[in-house]
Amino acid sequence: MTDLRTAAREAWIYTLPLVEVATTRQRGQALGHHMGVFTHVRHLANHKHRAVTTPNNDTLYSTAQVDLAAGPVTITLPPAGERYLSLALMDAYTNNFAILGTRTTGPDGGTFRLVGPAEAAEGWNVIRAPTNHVWALARILVDGPHDLEAAREVQAGLSMQGPPCAAPGPYPPRQAPWPEYFAGAAALLAANPPPVTDLAILRRIAPLGLLDGFDAGRFGESEAVEIEAGVAEARKAVRKGGLGGMDFIEGWSYPSARLGDFDQDYLYRAAVALSGLAALPPAEAMYMRAQAPDGRSLFDGTKAWRLHFPASGHLPVDAFWSLSLYEATEDGQFFFADNPLDRYAIGDRTPGLKANEDGSLDIWIGHDTPGAERESNWLPAPAAPFALFMRAYLPRTELLDGGYRLPPVGAAEG
Repeated sequence: MTDLRTAAREAWIYTLPLVEVATTRQRGQALGHHMGVFTHVRHLANHKHRAVTTPNNDTLYSTAQVDLAAGPVTITLPPAGERYLSLALMDAYTNNFAILGTRTTGPDGGTFRLVGPAEAAEGWNVIRAPTNHVWALARILVDGPHDLEAAREVQAGLSMQGPPCAAPGPYPPRQAPWPEYFAGAAALLAANPPPVTDLAILRRIAPLGLLDGFDAGRFGESEAVEIEAGVAEARKAVRKGGLGGMDFIEGWSYPSARLGDFDQDYLYRAAVALSGLAALPPAEAMYMRAQAPDGRSLFDGTKAWRLHFPASGHLPVDAFWSLSLYEATEDGQFFFADNPLDRYAIGDRTPGLKANEDGSLDIWIGHDTPGAERESNWLPAPAAPFALFMRAYLPRTELLDGGYRLPPVGAAEG
């Protein structure tokens, strides 16, 4: 039998995604969001948006939390034409079990019926969720300030209809003491039974009794010390991970093929829930994190940096790419930083972006302006450590299979 310390470590890692989704749902409820109804965020994310870690500044978001125990819901996806649109449907464990939109269902929209795991339903447009708790998250491309109203019109066509249902919870957040955390996790597991393919880990964490009515009072003082130690180990292990882990290739980490649909990679799933909650699978979008030349994953904002694309080396994508800059929190999350340009990302759609005469492209990164001639290609940074993430939407085969590698970020030259 697994010792209690190991069981606590594995259980905290296993259940963290459920807790993070529940916390996100509760934040929405506090803002007046209703279950089973899309909330449309009508502006691009900026430094004031702190509800979900690692947001993008490229798309409008629409979000809905669903409890299918109340019955099926009908989702209407609007026609988007050539505009990139995706609607990710995630189970309670943060796995993307279906993505609707540009890549999969095409540009013309449609109507779909989302049903729970025990619901009897048939039809070409039926989508069966693995859990009753579902998070629906749409991303709708905004192709510059001039395009915002048109993007909003598409967004307004996204809707959900279903029976009314009460919001589940509340559940304790990840920062809660272990007795409260595991009590909440046990309730989430009961509401969203794990798949049979997780039986091995469920047996390893059985000493905690999460599936049998968790009772913190049954543990003695010495056992509580072991559980506390296991949770501390879990927190540390999760903070070390991320969207692409910490294995860098030529200055960038690349996502695992399991990103967004994690199978039994529970540590990766937990790390993504902490630092990149709701990340899409690589076929839909690839997220790469830059490494500083000194081997660290955070850059010094007081220094000047450059990302140089050779003329023949721009990102191979069928939608768009953008480089986002974030300040890091102590617990490993990432949010946009305030800056004089109100520019939080830079990419192939940035107004005024200038290529060099030979077709190459330089992006200048740092707290201080690189000068008037370079400001159109400047991504401002705080005078503090920051992280860089590259997003590539609808990546082509050469990016997916590793045939294309991003150039490293280096020190800027005068």
